[in-house]
Amino acid sequence: MQSILSSGFVKGMVKATSDMWLKGWDERNGGNVSLRLLEEEVKPFAADFCLQPRCIELTQPAPALANDWFLVTGSGKFMRNVQLDPADCLALLQVDDKGLSYKIHWGLSNGGLPTSELASHFQSHAVRKAVSKGADRVIMHCHATNFMALSYVVEMDSARFTRLLWEGSTECLVVFPDGVGVLPWMVPGTDEIGTATAGQMQSHTLVMWPFHGVFGTGPTLDETFGLIDTAEKSSEVIVKVLSMGGIRQSITTEQLVALGERFGVKPWQPALDAGPANAA
Repeated sequence: MQSILSSGFVKGMVKATSDMWLKGWDERNGGNVSLRLLEEEVKPFAADFCLQPRCIELTQPAPALANDWFLVTGSGKFMRNVQLDPADCLALLQVDDKGLSYKIHWGLSNGGLPTSELASHFQSHAVRKAVSKGADRVIMHCHATNFMALSYVVEMDSARFTRLLWEGSTECLVVFPDGVGVLPWMVPGTDEIGTATAGQMQSHTLVMWPFHGVFGTGPTLDETFGLIDTAEKSSEVIVKVLSMGGIRQSITTEQLVALGERFGVKPWQPALDAGPANAA
């Protein structure tokens, strides 16, 4: 019988968290990831489950996630250490049949709790599960450097920020045609920021937490990492362009529309209506 450490979901989480740390997005215990799992993916590894799973009450009910399984990063765990000891840094948990609590069946071998952003993750998971008809299974939060840096110098408006990123790299409109939702600064680790983030995830796969980082969602760990990586690459280009004196020319509205038609995606209309990023 295979160990849970050899499972695709644990190995995938190890790779994702290692890549995030190598990118410089997850210093110390910064950032967190959660992956919703299907029962048939988890059950083959039941022999590795602890005999007396800890039960923890949720701060906010999550009935839409009743009985769902999740692999999540642990609170206070360093991303760079997940690859060294995944059994200590990760937690496999299942929500109860009413969405009021969860049990930790594996992981956190030296004690501890799942990420302090679990409430935010669960609220966003519930939204994305409904919006995507079950396809989106990952919520990823990190401190993408250039993406975060832009929040200090550009207008924090969802449509205008989206337009800026679309113009910063041609592939952005194709990868996130639904744009970027932008929140005001809020205290992390609270139900309030979780509710606000979930509200933005009704219509966006990327959400900016100004002066803090980014929340992204997608069907797989690779897809979600790639989504954030694409936005971060564009942000890096924009940071360099601003340091060279600002935008003088970029992709036009007509060209963005043509790009969407070529790749079969519908650009978020408010970002098109915002006009060229150099018009401000």
